This record gives sequence, C-alpha cells and structure tokens, in this order.
Amino acid sequence: MIRVYGGWPSRSMRVQWLLEELGVAYELRAVDLRRRMEDAEFMAVNPGGFLPAMVDGDVHMVESLAVMEYLLERYGPGGLVPATGAPERPAYLQFLHLGEAGMASFVNILVASRFAAPEGEKDNFGARTAVQMFTGRLKLVEQRLGEAPFMAGAEFSAADISVCYALEFGARLGLQDRYAEAVTAYMARLAERNGYKRMLERWRPPA
Repeated sequence: MIRVYGGWPSRSMRVQWLLEELGVAYELRAVDLRRRMEDAEFMAVNPGGFLPAMVDGDVHMVESLAVMEYLLERYGPGGLVPATGAPERPAYLQFLHLGEAGMASFVNILVASRFAAPEGEKDNFGARTAVQMFTGRLKLVEQRLGEAPFMAGAEFSAADISVCYALEFGARLGLQDRYAEAVTAYMARLAERNGYKRMLERWRPPA
C-alpha cells in the first residue's frame, strides 16, 4: 500500500487530496513538523527533511507535484488531467506548476522570516519581496477565474489541487485580505469536494 508521510499543514495535503480523488488506498504516516529531523523512519525516506514523502513499493519520492504526476500516471488520471493535445492542456500545465513554483515557494520565504528571523528582521526585504511575488502571480489565478470556473477550464483537475494548497498556505500567513472575492469563492467551492473533505478526515496529528 502507498505510504504518505505528512504533517498538517504541509504539502502532503496535495498528495492526500489527489489520492482521495483517485480513490486509491493509502496509509498516512503522520510526521511532527517541529521534530521531523528526529524522525528516523521519515528521514530515511527523505534526508532533506521536508514534506511530503511517499513510498509506493520500491518507489520513494518527494516533491509534491512530482509525486502527483507519478500517481496520475501510475493509477490513472481519473478525469483529473486533460488529454495531450486537448485545448485545456496548456492552462492545466501552467497552473499545476504555478501553484508551487510561482506561489507556494514564495510563501516559504515568508514563513522563514516570520518564525525564524531575529526580532528586528521579521519584516525584512526578502519577506516583503516574497509577498509581492506571490501577489503578482495571484493575478493570474484571478484572471483565470474570470474565464473559467477551474484552472484547466470547465472541469476540476489536479491543477486546482496545486493552486488551492498555495492559496491556503498564503491565507495561513495572513495574505487572504489580498484575495479577490472570486478567489475566496473558488477556495470555498473546492473545500466542498468530497475528496477534500475525506483528506481532512483522514489526517491525524502525530501522537
């Protein structure tokens, strides 16, 4: 059975949500985010110490979007990926990767500044620039929602999982006041999906 090493909140959300949408059984192995470097089993799977990590037989993977692409290839897209050559495919690819490379990655800088920087450096140049970069890319999501209900077009796809995580990550850092009404409504719609709800129900904090 697939084993997902995850914590809450973390990018493991993407992998868990996708597995729920695909209807693929998995085991969730909770990792304490504050003490993950002391978790020998987890560190053996991912010496880099970041989440998620996934084991599927002999396959060991990290990086949430890479894991998602592997799962979609291995277990079938389940309607979550537009076909190669489909008119929705370019938007799908763009927003699948924008959710991490263009959005969530910048929030990481904000996390480091807010929670790890010395007191006088919490609102530093890097943190302010990260917010600007995130907000700039947020405009692409706003524009897309003015064209279609989901990132790939008329139907929900794995790109929505990627982007939704980034939006929730930003909201946890206090950026939600920058979200247009359409973005907030989009997040609320996605949170009503059964796969999303099952993902939340499955998660348990580490003992």
